[in-house]
Amino acid sequence: MLKFKRKYLAFIYTNPITLAEIILHMKFIVSSSILLKQLQQISGVINTNTVLPILEDFLFEIDKNKLTVVATDLETVMKVHLQIEAKDSGRVCIPAKILMDSLKNIPEQPLTFNIDKNFGIEITSDNGKYKVMGENPDNFPREPHADDANSFEMSSSALVTGINKTIFAVSSDDLRPAMTGVFFELDTKGITFVATDAHRLVRYTRKDVKCPKKESFIVPKKPLNLLKGALPDNEDVLNISYNGSHLFVKHGGTELVCRLIDARFPDYKVVIPSDNPYRMTVNKSDFQNALRRVSVFSNKSTNQIALNITGNELHLIGQDVDFSNEGNERMSCQYDGENLQIAFNAKFLIEMLNGADTSDVNLELSTSTKAGLIKPTEQGDDEELLMLVMPLMLNN
Repeated sequence: MLKFKRKYLAFIYTNPITLAEIILHMKFIVSSSILLKQLQQISGVINTNTVLPILEDFLFEIDKNKLTVVATDLETVMKVHLQIEAKDSGRVCIPAKILMDSLKNIPEQPLTFNIDKNFGIEITSDNGKYKVMGENPDNFPREPHADDANSFEMSSSALVTGINKTIFAVSSDDLRPAMTGVFFELDTKGITFVATDAHRLVRYTRKDVKCPKKESFIVPKKPLNLLKGALPDNEDVLNISYNGSHLFVKHGGTELVCRLIDARFPDYKVVIPSDNPYRMTVNKSDFQNALRRVSVFSNKSTNQIALNITGNELHLIGQDVDFSNEGNERMSCQYDGENLQIAFNAKFLIEMLNGADTSDVNLELSTSTKAGLIKPTEQGDDEELLMLVMPLMLNN
């Protein structure tokens, strides 16, 4: 027996590859449907055309019976945690696309993952075996840490609502980076979300969130869309932390880290008119449908719709002079003010009206050259929504 042990140790010593194989070999078992569901939450982080091939992979980190999967594009990191069957610990990078495509076509069943010393991965199902080449996890980018971070809590529905109410108004103009995200304005009395593209502005305030101090930062559009898709619209409590460069959001087994936009958000308060004396109240659904119908005949580059408001009647006119197209409709409204003709981008109005949760909306107006305000007819005790839209120059 002693002689056998000496021979075995001598073999290991003279064959370091075999020793590495023993150390690096990993095996774990996971439900195919649970794994797919978790990966779908974070797969949106991954860009298809990236300069670093490793960014097209998921990082799998196995620690006994816990699996952490990470995806990143260098600006945003998302990770999920799930329970598995495993005796080993280790890490490996697995190509995201081939893994996701395979899981979508495998019915619910336990899958066994075997990873060898060269990061080769063999996936065994009830009826088959599938092999894919992984990559060295040491090449995967490290995630930022929440150093010197402030934190607060808010309900998942409050954050999801704040994102939904504002994200459509975010600018896509990279020359103005400050407008390519949502502005978070924190206060001890609440939190305000603001988005603008210089043609419209949305401000949504929640008074049921207590932040540690007065502070502000800009969160890019992509991670907000990812959060909107991953978070439930319920009263689950989120832990939110931030420092000078990153935002950290945790919900159950899901985490997101994103780099903040390093720019100064414009002073949005100066563009909100303090006195728009004319008020029109109109049914939101009827107004939206009329805008959709009439805008078919408007100029495709401007989507301009003229609103003629006289008494309790609203007249919508859409024209495309180049093609001699014209559409117009009349509908009833409640109006308090002088007769007014003003033009807006129909697409902007339709999107903004979606933000109001009431059956009727108020339009607060002044002149044909000043911004109009759109507000729900009723606001909740803990929330306030204001939407601003700039007018277009009227066609002669």
